[in-house]
Amino acid sequence: MTTPIEKKQAEVEKTLRLAPVVAVVVIEDLAAAVPLAKALVAGGIPAIEITLRTPVALDAIRAIASEVEGAVVGSGTVLTPNDLKASERAGARFAVSPGATRNLLDAADSSLLPWLPAAATASEAMALFERGYRFQKFFPAVPTGGVNLLKAWASPLPGITFCPTGGIRENTAPDFLASPNVACVGGTWLSPNDLLKAGDWKKIEALARVAAALKAAG
Repeated sequence: MTTPIEKKQAEVEKTLRLAPVVAVVVIEDLAAAVPLAKALVAGGIPAIEITLRTPVALDAIRAIASEVEGAVVGSGTVLTPNDLKASERAGARFAVSPGATRNLLDAADSSLLPWLPAAATASEAMALFERGYRFQKFFPAVPTGGVNLLKAWASPLPGITFCPTGGIRENTAPDFLASPNVACVGGTWLSPNDLLKAGDWKKIEALARVAAALKAAG
């Protein structure tokens, strides 16, 4: 019989395998949320993580969820059980955290929202795996050890697949995607601040198209 966490992890897997890159976005201006999401989706990047770092983040999730066909919008920088609840109410389809605390783990057990917690060490990854999390964020990817550490984990931690995020750029993403335990990467380079401020959705769509053409080995 499939457990609730297995069902939610299956949904996480579907999201992570939609494209080689999950767009990690900070929205300062609510008016940019919908056109940005439309540009990313048009470029082949449907999974969009809106980080809860600004006052308009939840409204941005709500707007994208209701107005952008094809977008799979989630929340990032989920730090507390209240963040998890607020994300679910806003219409997020997944949630992402930079780590995992006991309170968040307990809240995620009772939440319907698929959750991607993060690990930075083998012990953290093992502890999450014991709780049923076979899909995890690897964060911060580059400062923690990058692709070499991920490859070193592949044999001793065969049941875990990662979405590395943090410090990855367009030119380094292929190295991460070539690792057998990587489903996709999280990338902030798809929505640079200057393009957001300029409302240059065509350039953002072009960046998304390049990212969508990358290949994941995992």
